[in-house]
Amino acid sequence: MERVKPRTLSGFMELLPPQQAQFERIKGILEETYGRYGFTPLDTPAIEASEVLLAKAGGETEKQIYRFTKGDSDLSLRFDLTVPLAKYVALHHNDLAFPFRRYQIGKVYRGERAQRGRFREFYQADIDVIGDGSLDIVNEAEIPAIIYQTFTSLGLTRFQIRVNNRKILNGFYDMLHWGHKAADIMRIVDKLEKIGTEKVGLMLYDDLGLDEDAVGEIVRFMAIKGSSQEVLTALEEYRGKNETFDQGLEELCTVVKYLSDFGVPQDHFVVDLTIARGLDYYTGTVYETMLLDHPEVGSVCSGGRYDNLAEYYTDKQLPGVGISIGLTRLFYVLHEQGMLNEAFPTAPADVLILPMTEDLSVAIAFATACRGFGVRAQLYTEPKKFKAKMNYADRIGVPFVAFLGEDEIQNGLVSLKNMTSGEQEKVSLSAAPEWLREKVAARNVGAPIRE
Repeated sequence: MERVKPRTLSGFMELLPPQQAQFERIKGILEETYGRYGFTPLDTPAIEASEVLLAKAGGETEKQIYRFTKGDSDLSLRFDLTVPLAKYVALHHNDLAFPFRRYQIGKVYRGERAQRGRFREFYQADIDVIGDGSLDIVNEAEIPAIIYQTFTSLGLTRFQIRVNNRKILNGFYDMLHWGHKAADIMRIVDKLEKIGTEKVGLMLYDDLGLDEDAVGEIVRFMAIKGSSQEVLTALEEYRGKNETFDQGLEELCTVVKYLSDFGVPQDHFVVDLTIARGLDYYTGTVYETMLLDHPEVGSVCSGGRYDNLAEYYTDKQLPGVGISIGLTRLFYVLHEQGMLNEAFPTAPADVLILPMTEDLSVAIAFATACRGFGVRAQLYTEPKKFKAKMNYADRIGVPFVAFLGEDEIQNGLVSLKNMTSGEQEKVSLSAAPEWLREKVAARNVGAPIRE
């Protein structure tokens, strides 16, 4: 029989058990944090009817879709979690309570060119708040608080949430009489940090045909920097010249006003007029989150406000605001930069139980008792030599090994070895599960990421 060489497709990530445990820990923190803010978990199919999934697609997005047929069905793999959410809300509108707050962490698929840190299959971690007809601006102020709490819970401190409002940009371009090309201008301006001011100016002039005065005004506008309050003060000079601009400025002022009440420190937040987000469906507040020590990574969490989530599926007005974390890419970057906490426990069990007698009754009962106390216990019964058993304990990184020989059983004891320190002590069988629970809890303190 000819054997097939095992391989993983380019653009797909497989992890060894310790790294998978780290990934799951990060994913769990996201779920816990999102839940703390009243978001309900949601799961949607990875495969949708193409006509449903592609209703909103076009351009590069549609080129990246994994599309296939099965019998008479035209099917596609989901390329993000937003479009399936739109379908879900439109389909179940009468069964949901609004505002509808959901989080979803799941795999999405994009047939783009695989490269370092870019994947074809990857996890996204999204939250969205959907309103029925309207959605209060305070929801847009709460989003940065969720971002802040999520990243600090992971162990990150050196990050900054950058916020802007698309209405400010649309209104400003209207003032320059180039509002009809606002979306194209935003897509170019959104590249400012990557390609620099000079190239952005040339693209506005050469590609879009803007006159030199308009390009100069845009470049000067984007150069407004400082604290959030300083930027807002500078924007006041433009007030009264355009209704859309004024509305966006009011919304941005409201978001900034409530941030401290939501617990976001000033040094973790800034108004940045260069943030536009390239997607056309954003209509108000937009967010990007940067790791300050790794600006080359780009935004690790982005999103914003949209006015009509499900316009392709229903005539109901369903405005919303949301953010997305590219979890697979973030994990890859953290691993590459050596920011994952290697000391954080990743073993699949807290204690490995090694019975040293033929009768396994006591060992099985002890494993059951440990699990009853919330201690993850693995029973090892393979007929191996003692050295092989201890090598196995080392390979899986288990913090404690329990020995149950005839002497221990006869005296109602269990020998417990700390695999880190090498210390070993005997504890009564009845007290050992609680003893292990306390020891394990002390080891599990800390965050999965270190800076």
